[in-house]
Amino acid sequence: MSEITTSSTPSGAVPRTGQAPLVNVANALTVLRLLLVPVFTWLMLQPGEGMRLAATLVFIIASITDRLDGQLARSRGLITNFGKIADPIADKALTLSAFILLSVAGRLWWWVTLVILVRELGITLMRFLMLRRAVMAASRGGKLKTVLQIVGLVGLLTPWAMFLPDPVATAADMVAYVVVGAATVVTVVTGLDYVHQAVLLSRGGEAGGKVGTQRRTPSASERTDRG
Repeated sequence: MSEITTSSTPSGAVPRTGQAPLVNVANALTVLRLLLVPVFTWLMLQPGEGMRLAATLVFIIASITDRLDGQLARSRGLITNFGKIADPIADKALTLSAFILLSVAGRLWWWVTLVILVRELGITLMRFLMLRRAVMAASRGGKLKTVLQIVGLVGLLTPWAMFLPDPVATAADMVAYVVVGAATVVTVVTGLDYVHQAVLLSRGGEAGGKVGTQRRTPSASERTDRG
């Protein structure tokens, strides 16, 4: 568990003097990511390595928009109530659909998908419920979890055998499984950490300044970060 800063304006962000317009580039990228989820799902359900490669490319593009919309929202003061709700929904829809589809395809154990599914949905719901007490921002561990999940998913989605020799393709798959294993461990650990912080906040203790929590009333323009 690591300490956090308690400043109300993120580093490098443009100070907000009013509500950002609903129609802005950050929200557009979030909506695009939501629209890409069914496209990715449809491609994954089609037969053939070519369709799987196309699904992987769509997943990568959607993951890039995930990175960009948050950066743009913070740096240009484009944080909106819509973004606070839609961004985490788009994040979870993308990653969880990938985990589920990989399990359906027999590429990933179902128990891994179920563990991550329960953690992601449970913690996201908990963080929304805790907004009335404090903003639980994503910790470093939560951001590491996201990176490991994306890297591992891309590794398992990519049909390496299409353009690599069999031994190299097998090695790439093994590396992807190791990354997904690491992501699963970090996912569980950070989930327990969020639960611990939520319990402390609910008790009204002095622990609100620990990992990813800000002991203050959230403003209407704050965006719920990923974790």
